[in-house]
Amino acid sequence: MSAAPAGRSVNAEQTGRRIEDVLNRLAATGDPAAAAAAEELVRSLMDFYGSGLARILQLLSVPGERRTSGEPLARLLGDDLVASLLVLHDLHPEDRDSRIARALDSVQDHGLERVGFDETSGTLSLRASAGGGCGCGTGTGAQQAAEEALACFAPEVTAVDVQTAAKEPALLQIGTGPKPGPGSGGRTAAAAGPAPAKTR
Repeated sequence: MSAAPAGRSVNAEQTGRRIEDVLNRLAATGDPAAAAAAEELVRSLMDFYGSGLARILQLLSVPGERRTSGEPLARLLGDDLVASLLVLHDLHPEDRDSRIARALDSVQDHGLERVGFDETSGTLSLRASAGGGCGCGTGTGAQQAAEEALACFAPEVTAVDVQTAAKEPALLQIGTGPKPGPGSGGRTAAAAGPAPAKTR
């Protein structure tokens, strides 16, 4: 979905009337199921955009002492809900690869590394470390987390392929025992027993 063309103002009252008119026309068709579905669609969209606006206000209301460089735009672009709204309307200022990087950064505990992206199929190939930072770098958990993050930041990715990195073989450590002391008959000093007491 694209944003409104430049120079075209969107009036809240006129938009509300258009929505009401569409709902009335659907109700006039005599199909109650279609009318109910349309009303549910409008409520869902209202909830979605209302939550997005509330999040924007919340992010912009962070106290000055807690702000970092690049604020407030950095906070907005890094938020999954706000980012999804911007992407939905082609308003996100970052390119696809940057948004993919943001998505992966948001699930960095899973230890996922980008391998490549197939533009034809929309498949993003990832490599998971043998054990992620939270112990969940493999399996369906990492893939699901990546899919959910990418759906917000980079919907161009339609499929995720997670490859598990091969584990490195464990090194066999061979140690040497203590050398036997002189005259111990092959026993170590610790096993030779106490020295005899001196006589006067």
